Amino acid sequence: MPDSLSIAHVYQYEREGYVSPVRVLDDEEVSYYRRCYDGFERKLGRTLKKSLPRERRLLFQETHTILPWVFDLASHPRILDSVESLLGPDLLIWSTQWFPKPPHDPGYVNWHQDGVYWGLHPPLVCTAWVALTASDRSNGCVRIVPTSHRDDLPHAETFADDSVLSRGQEIAVEVDEATVHDLVLEPGEMSIHHIGMVHGSNANESDHPRIGLAVRFIAPEVEHSGDDHPWGMLVRGEDVHHHFGLVDRPTHGKERPDEFRRQFL
Repeated sequence: MPDSLSIAHVYQYEREGYVSPVRVLDDEEVSYYRRCYDGFERKLGRTLKKSLPRERRLLFQETHTILPWVFDLASHPRILDSVESLLGPDLLIWSTQWFPKPPHDPGYVNWHQDGVYWGLHPPLVCTAWVALTASDRSNGCVRIVPTSHRDDLPHAETFADDSVLSRGQEIAVEVDEATVHDLVLEPGEMSIHHIGMVHGSNANESDHPRIGLAVRFIAPEVEHSGDDHPWGMLVRGEDVHHHFGLVDRPTHGKERPDEFRRQFL
C-alpha cells in the first residue's frame, strides 16, 4: 500500500476537491475493526433502534475520544500519511462520526457543504471517509459534485426526520445528476473530500449494511469562529498556534465513560 498520495492525487484534490479510492486497511485490519464496530453497535441496543436517523449522530459522534480502537482507526498511519499530503505535516482530528446504514434504512444525507456550517478558516480541512463494508450506490455511498468546493452556496434547513444531518441542512440550488460522482469503496478503502465539497448520500436500498467512519482533519493554523467545538486532538507533528484546546488520546485497554465524550457534542 502507498504511504502517501501521489502528485496526481494531490493535483486532483486541488482541482476537483476529492481523492478516491485510497487503500488504507488490509483485510485483517478490516475484520478487526468491523468486529469492534459490531460490538459497539450491540451495546447501543434499543437506544439506537428507537432513534430517528437525524438523532443517531449523538450516538456516533466523537467516539475516538473514548474508544481506543476508534482512535487507532482514525489515526492509522496510512490515513495520516495521505492526509499529510494535502494538509501538511501537522494534523489535528477535529471531529469523527460513524455513518452506518442498515439494510433498507431510510436515512440519507442531504446535498450540503460542511464549510458553510463548521466555521473553520482557512479551509485547510478535509474529511477522510473510511469504509468497513462495501459502499456503493445500492447501499447509499457518498456522492459528490466535483469542483463544487470552490464556492459557498446558499443552504436551507429542512429538519427532515430521515435526514442524518442535525438540521437537515441542504443546498438551495438544484444538483445536475450528470455532474454527480459516486464514491464507490471496497472495505478498507477511503475517500477524502474538501470541506467545501457539495456531497450527500441516498438511503440504503440493498440487503447489505453500509458502515463508514468520517474523520475530519484540520491543520493547526485553522481557526474556529464559533464556540461549540473549540477543541481538537493532535495526531501528527506539533501545534504552535494553540487555536484549539487539545484532548488527550484514550488509553489502550481503558475505555472512557460516555460522559467524557458528551462534553464535545
